[in-house]
Amino acid sequence: MKVTTLCYIEKDEKYLMLHRTKKENDINKDKWIGVGGHAEGNESPEECLLREVKEETGLELLSYKFRGLITFVSDDCEPEMMCLFTSDDFRGEIITCDEGELEWVSKTEVPKLPTWEGDAIFLKLLLDNEERFFSLKLVYENEKLVEKAVQIY
Repeated sequence: MKVTTLCYIEKDEKYLMLHRTKKENDINKDKWIGVGGHAEGNESPEECLLREVKEETGLELLSYKFRGLITFVSDDCEPEMMCLFTSDDFRGEIITCDEGELEWVSKTEVPKLPTWEGDAIFLKLLLDNEERFFSLKLVYENEKLVEKAVQIY
């Protein structure tokens, strides 16, 4: 099972969202997601988070919070354990991302964006300011969510 990270960076009641438009054969093509990616080698989730945010956005996270663990299962790809983080403390300037367009999106508009069905579940937890750690299992068949289970600690 792959380990991945996903981060929602916040500023002025907005999240930095990535509209995945630039890679062909991308499972996330045309969807809006946070920033992140796959752990490389022996990277910890935190090391992966910092590297991926820097590579995709140009930003350096100064602090972050581990919010949840998402088990992502799909008939289209290898299962993932996705470590979900948020951050509102960073420095740097946004760069051009080779995976899509980065845009600051109002938190009120985020739920209206085209995302994975399961993303709406954890985004609601984040947007509702759920402070407790959570675990979420999402199972997809043909890109349709067929099973979901959430545990809040």
